[in-house]
Amino acid sequence: MASEGTATASPTEKDGGAGRRLTALLTSAMAFSMLQLFLLGALGPRLVTELDLAPALLGLTTTIGFGTAAALSPAGGRIVDRIGPRRSLVALLLLSAVALALIGAAPGAGLLLAAVALGGVPQALANPATNKAVLRAVPPARRGAVTGLKQSGVQLGAFAAGAPLAALAGGIGWRGAVWTGAAAALLTGLWALRVLPADPPAAPAGPRTELVPRGMVAWLAAFSLFLGAGIASVNTYLALFGAQRLGMGPTAAGALVAVLGVAGIAGRVGWSKAARPGRAEWLPGWLACGALGAAALLGAALVAGPLVWVGAVAVGVFAVSGNAVSMVLVLQRAAPGRAGQDSALVAAGFFAGFALGPTLFGLLAQSGRYGPGWLLVAAEFAAAAAVAFLWAVRDRRRGTERAA
Repeated sequence: MASEGTATASPTEKDGGAGRRLTALLTSAMAFSMLQLFLLGALGPRLVTELDLAPALLGLTTTIGFGTAAALSPAGGRIVDRIGPRRSLVALLLLSAVALALIGAAPGAGLLLAAVALGGVPQALANPATNKAVLRAVPPARRGAVTGLKQSGVQLGAFAAGAPLAALAGGIGWRGAVWTGAAAALLTGLWALRVLPADPPAAPAGPRTELVPRGMVAWLAAFSLFLGAGIASVNTYLALFGAQRLGMGPTAAGALVAVLGVAGIAGRVGWSKAARPGRAEWLPGWLACGALGAAALLGAALVAGPLVWVGAVAVGVFAVSGNAVSMVLVLQRAAPGRAGQDSALVAAGFFAGFALGPTLFGLLAQSGRYGPGWLLVAAEFAAAAAVAFLWAVRDRRRGTERAA
């Protein structure tokens, strides 16, 4: 059996159609792992009205979901390394379906928050499981492109929530739209069970999971913490901002999330392809700088409303692409047998940011103070840029010392 990081006789090499199916499946898994986040954001105006939720409670749903994902990510990476990507991906999709079904059935805040917490489990599995599948089945020359495509699945979920599902909610209600997402996740889980190659026998328990990231992984986790805080605030409150402060209807406000999603797909695919060794190390910092400009555009929309659309596109192109590039870096540098755990530790930082960001933003949104809220997001993106550039400088210096 080939070791991790070496793809031999893989479906991608033997059959282009099989390679495309694998990429489509991994992209779908990433989309469903975080679909609940985008649905709660895109349907936020309806949820606030129909379930009588306070805006701060809407942010709490994101905090609970991603707090769960952050706490479980280190163990999730170890589980994926042990049981294999097929079992992990099937479990991810089935749990996503159950969580979405429960969200659709929630009569109030209690069950809604419990369902969102359950949805944190597939989020914890998503990055290590899909990265492990890429290392196992994709030749090294194509891993950057495939990683970008599968990471764009997160933004595909944003598009699905903000366009077809938000529009569907206008016809059959928000519960029917969420249940449609649950049914799609279930069908995708059955598809994964059918088409993915069997995992090797479960590996014996390895060394105890490392809960503290080290080296590059620690820097990327810190970068992801600040980046995730800003992105989650935008995802959770962009539609509500459009409805409450810019006078948009629920469907138009949800379309902001869809626009962000489409831009994010293009950004993640394009920047991941560009993330070649020697260049990839600097991209996170520059992307965070672009995200800072996007936050400024959202704040300026309070004065010039149409800028909100430009800001949404910029968040997709720059902010959400940073996570994809960080995962490319993990795949480029992970030690044999460590891809799952390293991916999970970086993802834990990202999810911790997702848990914290909307909580802080929600305190401002509760009183309608969206201007200071967008300044907070800008500060989070600026901190991400500072961390990324500091690491890149240190990494280049160490590379120069090793070469001397």
